[in-house]
Amino acid sequence: MSKHVKDLITNEFKNRLEGVTDALLVNVVGLDANSNVVLRRQLREKNIELMVVKNSLARRATEGTPLAAAFEGIEGTLALVWGGEDIVSLAKEVDRFAQNKDDYEAFSTRGGVMECTVLSAEEAQQLAKWPSRREQLSLLVGQILSPGATLAGQLLGPGGLLASQIKQKAEDGES
Repeated sequence: MSKHVKDLITNEFKNRLEGVTDALLVNVVGLDANSNVVLRRQLREKNIELMVVKNSLARRATEGTPLAAAFEGIEGTLALVWGGEDIVSLAKEVDRFAQNKDDYEAFSTRGGVMECTVLSAEEAQQLAKWPSRREQLSLLVGQILSPGATLAGQLLGPGGLLASQIKQKAEDGES
């Protein structure tokens, strides 16, 4: 491949990866064409992109970006997966496909990068067990609202008890 062609491909990769800070590396070697098409379609439906890339071109394209750490010391054919709501939802989807050995036997996680930190394959699988961004926000909101709900219950409890006693006395006085 000529230097000009390599530069064109590298620039295309740079453009596609612009703004991407979190991604996972996966193995797709061994998937037949039909499984590959189905896999890519299902990923696209979740706003996740998969790109098979030559390691040397990927290193050149990600040089100076947060993704550069992912390609240090990587050997063999791999694919880069990015997108989704956040890195946790991405890891959950990738892990779901990796666990589905009936349809995607050769598909496996090889690692990744999260906020400039290199992830091993095991760390990427552990990431899939984390709560997603939406789940984390709901937990946070619950923790913020909990003391207020407790206080409101403590303030309204005695008042409700007093009101029911006054009501009972009023009913007894009418009879």
